[in-house]
Amino acid sequence: MSLLGIHHVALICSDYARSRRFYVDLLGFRVLAENLRAERASWKLDLALPDGSQLELFSFPDPPPRPSRPEACGLRHLAFAVADMDVWEARLGAAGVVCEPIRIDEYTGRRFMFFADPDGLPLELYEAGTGR
Repeated sequence: MSLLGIHHVALICSDYARSRRFYVDLLGFRVLAENLRAERASWKLDLALPDGSQLELFSFPDPPPRPSRPEACGLRHLAFAVADMDVWEARLGAAGVVCEPIRIDEYTGRRFMFFADPDGLPLELYEAGTGR
């Protein structure tokens, strides 16, 4: 018996429409399903990347802020593989997303950079080329 991989990551956002635009329009996730859970005053948006990995985006009334800095125990960041870091740096910059400078992974020699989603969740782009 073994794990097959990560099926999805779930995020809670403070502004559903803003986060939906960020993940769908800017980052390019494909919408699989979108449901209003009226009894919870909550949206649930199922999103997919081309490799089959998924992100569940939830909204809830008045979620508490995520502790982040200094580094908090728990999830540190989400990293997405990209083929061309320069294209993504330009795309995010054109959308007004503040990105940290591109760095080089000292172990793999690959380029990566950090930025944040609309709620400050740390995200990373990792230049994996055509493979992972």
